[in-house]
Amino acid sequence: MTGLFGTLSDGTEVHRWTLERAGTRVEILTYGGIVRSLETPDREGRTANVVLGFPTLDGYLTHPEPYFGALVGRYANRIAGARFPLDGAVYALEPNDGTHSLHGGTRGFDKRVWDAEPVQHGLRLSRVSPHGEEGFPGRLEVSATYTLDASGALRITYEAVTDAPTVLNLTSHGYVNLAGPDAGPADGHELRIAASRFTPVDADLIPTGELTDVSGSRFDFREPRKTGSGYDHNFVLDKGVTAAPEEVAELHDPASGRTLTLSTTEPGLQLYTADHLPVPFVPGAGIALETQHFPDSPNHPHFPSTVLRPGQTFRSETVYGFSAR
Repeated sequence: MTGLFGTLSDGTEVHRWTLERAGTRVEILTYGGIVRSLETPDREGRTANVVLGFPTLDGYLTHPEPYFGALVGRYANRIAGARFPLDGAVYALEPNDGTHSLHGGTRGFDKRVWDAEPVQHGLRLSRVSPHGEEGFPGRLEVSATYTLDASGALRITYEAVTDAPTVLNLTSHGYVNLAGPDAGPADGHELRIAASRFTPVDADLIPTGELTDVSGSRFDFREPRKTGSGYDHNFVLDKGVTAAPEEVAELHDPASGRTLTLSTTEPGLQLYTADHLPVPFVPGAGIALETQHFPDSPNHPHFPSTVLRPGQTFRSETVYGFSAR
């Protein structure tokens, strides 16, 4: 099911697509691939939206920086100094986070209108990112397919090909509050992450290059505990890169009983507790769990590679499963 959601200043129409299956209802926008809402039942069977978003297009245009529910790229997270080396050349990107590049630059994938086509139980969004867009090399043909499976889980499958060597890191930047978007801070949610290491960062949130053991620190979520606040860090998932999604995290809200189970092919998971959000949201109103390769990987050769070359097909998959107990 689809309908008009709004119109950009240049006259481009933005459409909203609705997917519904097995008790889950999802709304996806062609603008930025945004997951505008995701409804799922609690332990009493009461359905509520569990992601942060706006009722109108103007909300997203007025508040672009938190990337509410958006598909971000070409490079999710940060690239230090807005530049990276590749095959002997150094590429300069659009700095939009001080001197650094964040989530693809000033006008990344989150601010583009995508082409949409229905698929079985889902929606496929696609676009062509031209060579040089925000400074990234190569003409990139990219798609993100959103489907609901028989259990009501939301699966996002990313695919891309390029005509020149480039770097690529894609994710969905949703903010989850399993108690509902008007329930206040989500810092009482219980989180488990299958990661025994994380990537420490400097004052600009750029990785230092270290892979540090979480033992005895506030980064140890190997056993479920409350999230609290103060996180914007990448966790090194124990499983590494995998061909098929494997379970890596669980988020549980004791009040509603809702549980999110996260599975992915990616080697990293960014935990962002959203301590700074615009009105009408309170600080910490949602938790972002961004499956990804590591921040600033192009500048750290020992991190898992994000290089994509002609003849290769980039493929990444993340599954958001929902239950209540």
